[in-house]
Amino acid sequence: MGLPWIGETLDFYRAQQANRLFEDFVQPRIARDGKVFKTRLMGSPTVIVSGAEANRFFLSNEFKLLMGKNSIMGKHGEQHRHIHGLIASSFGSSSAESLVPKLSKLVQRHLHAYWSGQERINLYEFTKNLTFHIVFECLLGIDVEPGMPEIFERILEGVFMPAVMIPGTKFSRAMKARKEIESLFVRIVRKKKEELEREILEGGEGGNKEEEAVLLLRYVVAMLRGEMTEEEVIDNMVLMVFGAQDTTSFAIAMTFRMLARHPHCYQLLLKEHMDLKSRKREGEDINGEDIKKMSYTWKVARETLRLFPPIFGSFREAIVDIEYEGFTIPKGWKVLWTTYGTHFDPEHFPDPTSFDPDRFDEAKPPYVYMPFGGGPRVCAGSQLARMNILVLVHHVVTRYDWSPIHPDEPVTSDPLPFPVHGMPIRISPKRSVD
Repeated sequence: MGLPWIGETLDFYRAQQANRLFEDFVQPRIARDGKVFKTRLMGSPTVIVSGAEANRFFLSNEFKLLMGKNSIMGKHGEQHRHIHGLIASSFGSSSAESLVPKLSKLVQRHLHAYWSGQERINLYEFTKNLTFHIVFECLLGIDVEPGMPEIFERILEGVFMPAVMIPGTKFSRAMKARKEIESLFVRIVRKKKEELEREILEGGEGGNKEEEAVLLLRYVVAMLRGEMTEEEVIDNMVLMVFGAQDTTSFAIAMTFRMLARHPHCYQLLLKEHMDLKSRKREGEDINGEDIKKMSYTWKVARETLRLFPPIFGSFREAIVDIEYEGFTIPKGWKVLWTTYGTHFDPEHFPDPTSFDPDRFDEAKPPYVYMPFGGGPRVCAGSQLARMNILVLVHHVVTRYDWSPIHPDEPVTSDPLPFPVHGMPIRISPKRSVD
């Protein structure tokens, strides 16, 4: 369990900062103690579990576990299913198809604003900014105001810090930023609620607005029906931005890194997109049907997410004593499951450290491939991440030649992984393709 209170937190943070949590912290303890072992992290006794069966147990029995307050991460049972359904339904087949053209126009607008005339781009920072706008404009239907990205950045910095409300600490700054964004979202939500109430009074069909793809409208309709509170709407809006921005940005940066390292894969991917573009009329944009044709690109992205999952795993808290694998996990203890526990398991992924997109030609068993979680806790925004990656890759590879400036750029974590130099790339307008 390590030192009193501190436990093994320092070893955990050191491994996290080097982006080697599994290799330097988890794996040596698995070798010594097995796939279920205990430690103490950030003052809490913690059990760390690895393997598909562990993932299945702790992600499918979500009613036993608690995390957070009013966001979807803190809900269980029927409340969780309802909020998860609202988010997931925004990416149903018809909603997704209507979202793609809007997302594509936003991507093209950002490429024109930030790439035109440039010879060098910080890819990670660019994609963070782009993803922030995608979540706000395409998903929530909110215009991004000056200073908003910086406020969210302060929130992220304090998410995994000790909850110490001392002025100047990252946690203190994060809580202050959280109140700022909460005030902004309260104004937006109340204005939208008033608009819908006025429309209903005037004989409109505000209650049918949930059929639209914009998630904020679905949330407000749920408020009007008494299915969600204002606090729940605000918390889930904050979570959606937090959950999408850095994770999707890292996934995109690593996808381009792996394409640069594997030219054969890049040529196959490029052909897929150039063939798609050749079937378009001049000025015709991509749509939801085109996304379905980017099958090889999605295999590349999935293999990248296997090797570089944006989320190491997640903590749960036992709200009752839990029996697992002959052990009792006491009420109040934390449980940490990890993506790497199966992603690097040769039983499921032969030669697990190699990059092989074709391994996804075959379906994977449940709870083995976990970049978006699993079971009832699977990430409700995973389809948005998929569309974000595929649309951006399409417009970049069909318009630009590019190459990484630091091919072996290290990856660090604070608290989520990111390339230390921001993944700078050299770019130039696309030359003819052989």
